[in-house]
Amino acid sequence: MGSLSGSLGPSVWAVSDGRAGNASQVRALVSALGEPGRWMRIAHIAGEAHRAEPMVLTPGAPWTWFPADQWVAPLQSLPKAQRALMTPPWPTLWIAAGRRSAAFTKLVREQSKGQTFTIQVLDPYIDPSNFDLVVTPEHDGLAGDNVVTTIGSPAYFSPDRLEEAGQLFTPLADDTNRSAIVILGGHSKTHKFTPAVASKLAVQLRDLSKQGWRLRITASRRTPVEIIAQFRKMADETGNLFWSGAQDGPNPYLAWLMFSKVALVTEDSANMLSEAAWHGLPVHIVPLEGKAEKFDRLHETLIARGAARRFTGSIDQWTYEPLREADRVADLIVEKLLERHPAPAFGSGFVMPSWMD
Repeated sequence: MGSLSGSLGPSVWAVSDGRAGNASQVRALVSALGEPGRWMRIAHIAGEAHRAEPMVLTPGAPWTWFPADQWVAPLQSLPKAQRALMTPPWPTLWIAAGRRSAAFTKLVREQSKGQTFTIQVLDPYIDPSNFDLVVTPEHDGLAGDNVVTTIGSPAYFSPDRLEEAGQLFTPLADDTNRSAIVILGGHSKTHKFTPAVASKLAVQLRDLSKQGWRLRITASRRTPVEIIAQFRKMADETGNLFWSGAQDGPNPYLAWLMFSKVALVTEDSANMLSEAAWHGLPVHIVPLEGKAEKFDRLHETLIARGAARRFTGSIDQWTYEPLREADRVADLIVEKLLERHPAPAFGSGFVMPSWMD
């Protein structure tokens, strides 16, 4: 968690329900908050019980059958080892994502008597007033006095991560002309990456390769095994790059985002679309089978923002202001913390150190 691991500043607990997409959004907000310029503004806050490592809480049935505000004795829903984590002193700041974590966000707010500033990421499916701040994508359609909406997901890549990826894959920096990262998702509740979809996309990618586009194809955890094999074979036959796991070497995902001109991203993941938009890449939304109004609204917000267009087989290039929603939310969190914990006023004899200029 970078700067947050130091002893100065508020204590933070970053929580998810174990789902990769939810954990990613929490990490993004925590990383953005730990950016030195922001952290210096809140370093005067003395927090107890900081946890450098993220927490994973995985409640079980029957609790998960009900809305979070109807859970009786919510701690009993957790495995014993996780239950032991939920003890005071409570942190200054609690950031959690996913409907299944909402009951614990609500609980910590109550147990800390409101001293912990609680942030719930994504629609909690209960009244937002149970939390200090709810961060949810615009396409969720949630509104309230303490609700802040984002376009897509709050993606964030720290300068340290960018520098590390750039150094590890330095040769790519000189190979950006007509380069495209292709990000493959998979099956979800709303979409299916079917053989028919895969075959059509493979033909389109072969055509793009013939046109001189250098393709960098990466699969996700949800990409079906047979589709991974299909695109790996296609990449080998066309002289393009493919990565789906450790067997393919170090993960080039971030470097491919940094050193590509455009992105092709399947429509099933708000996180993947938002990460490409964070880098300001022209995002081409690749259709899968299936439909969901929520995802349709997501795609429309990205298109309206100028970040995305629908992929029809050809690649376009355009420019727009990179989508930096995690930074915007982190700035808001800093302001909220300063309202509760105003920075001390320096005396007239204070001289600002040169490193702060």
